[in-house]
Amino acid sequence: MGIVRRGWLQPPWEFREASLFTAIAVFFGFILQYAASGQGVPRLYLPVNAIVLGLFALLVLGIGLVFRENTTVKWFGGIPLGLCLIVAIAVLSLIGGVFPQGEVKPGSIWALLGLNQIFSSWPFALTVLLFLANLGISLSWKLVPFSFKNIQFILFHAGFWIALSCGIFGAPDLQRLVVPVDEGKEINLGYAMESNIPQKLPFSIFLKDFTLEEYPLQMFLYDPQIGQPIQERSKAPVLVHKGLKASWDGVDVEVLDLLPFALPDKDGRLHPADKTAGIPFVKVKITTPAGSKEEWITTGSPFVETRDAQVGDVYVGIRPGTPKAFRSVVTVKGDNGQQLNATLEVNHPIDFGGWKLYQMGYDEKAGRWSQLSLIEAIRDPWLPAVYLGFFMIMAGNLLFFWNGIKQKEVAS
Repeated sequence: MGIVRRGWLQPPWEFREASLFTAIAVFFGFILQYAASGQGVPRLYLPVNAIVLGLFALLVLGIGLVFRENTTVKWFGGIPLGLCLIVAIAVLSLIGGVFPQGEVKPGSIWALLGLNQIFSSWPFALTVLLFLANLGISLSWKLVPFSFKNIQFILFHAGFWIALSCGIFGAPDLQRLVVPVDEGKEINLGYAMESNIPQKLPFSIFLKDFTLEEYPLQMFLYDPQIGQPIQERSKAPVLVHKGLKASWDGVDVEVLDLLPFALPDKDGRLHPADKTAGIPFVKVKITTPAGSKEEWITTGSPFVETRDAQVGDVYVGIRPGTPKAFRSVVTVKGDNGQQLNATLEVNHPIDFGGWKLYQMGYDEKAGRWSQLSLIEAIRDPWLPAVYLGFFMIMAGNLLFFWNGIKQKEVAS
């Protein structure tokens, strides 16, 4: 008895038709992108995007429930199409990772096809919408009629649907602004990374104090001809302390004295100073085949010139250690009268009025004398919904493992 092969587009549709449908959808998306002269999907903001997403969810669930016995709807909500759409999303995401995302020459093929903004392009948006429809239809069949035996499927797939849809639809509402504030001053303006146009914030930030802690001083041999320190790759940075002995190819250096905070008077004599104004001075003994000498060297500051010790054509110098910690003492005032006193540190943000404020940076040229603090203000109103989706996925996975353990116990 011969094998009868199913022809193309003959029911029941399976992976061949799903692959063809997915390819056509992606191709149609590129046609839309090209017809729009490279302009991506219009950005929708709250509450419009929330309304559109809600209507889309109701439409998908309604189609899945009302036409659940329809052959085409069954195929549309089936596994073959879902897997093909996932592959298409992965390929488009790979394109976004391979091709630089950003400004390109207007009118170029990359711009017209949206390859420079793939995640806001029509092919990506259309593919994601189709996948959400596929996932939503299959989910509707498990929701109605409801059964506790389907709870693991519902948690995982509903969580995935919520996380993906809210992440995509809510992307335009994400705000990331840099707020530059000077010590003793107040500001209520922020700047996007890609723009110099200020945006008004619903709060102001007053910077009371900015402090920076540094690791120990570093000593090096500097060659002005190459414009960088002479440092053997196998050696770690030389950290300065009293009694330190270091060598660089015939140059021996010993630290005789160390003044962590000092300032020179008008005659050049060094005197201890307070931490806010003083800078480190190091007395070194430098020995070479030509002889030895003792000299004071310093890192310098915005107010005191750097002082290095010359050894032939090179110099022995010290520089401040890398930043250890920096923090801003701020007062945040909302337009509604809310006020918060807090200390901002790296990886220790504060919440205020739906915004997260992060310690981002400072004036690196000024170092610990910086009077400027860079604070990043982030607002993502869709983040709780995305987190809800992730927690539902985790709950579904835990329930899956729990059911597996229980089945093994029953079998044994």
